[in-house]
Amino acid sequence: MEAELLAEATRICLALPEATADDRHPPHRGFLVGRKNFAWFVIDEHGDSRIGLGVRAASGENEALVAADPERFGLPKYVARHGWVTYYLDLPERPVAWEEVAELVRDSYVVQAPKRLARQVSASGEDSP
Repeated sequence: MEAELLAEATRICLALPEATADDRHPPHRGFLVGRKNFAWFVIDEHGDSRIGLGVRAASGENEALVAADPERFGLPKYVARHGWVTYYLDLPERPVAWEEVAELVRDSYVVQAPKRLARQVSASGEDSP
């Protein structure tokens, strides 16, 4: 299951302009634009036994996502105060909504990317990965 989830998350993230993968922190994989992370695929982050994808949201949006669906979303340690949120990919009764993941990744990319690259990606989904 982990391999399939990682493969799909990687496909979505690397479809964005100048995005790269960073495997320096196994078993996690970071996704960068320039020198900034816009997504993290995490396994057992801080011993939580979960598989998730961390993304950066607009100010306050991370807490709203968790409040709306606390089973699907979580606030990651240390970086939640900077707008990061984790989308849990391992819910047994709820399949991953990859369109929603792609939208979250795209929004995170726009927040983190240099302006010239962010303009290439529509936060509304016109240039979906």
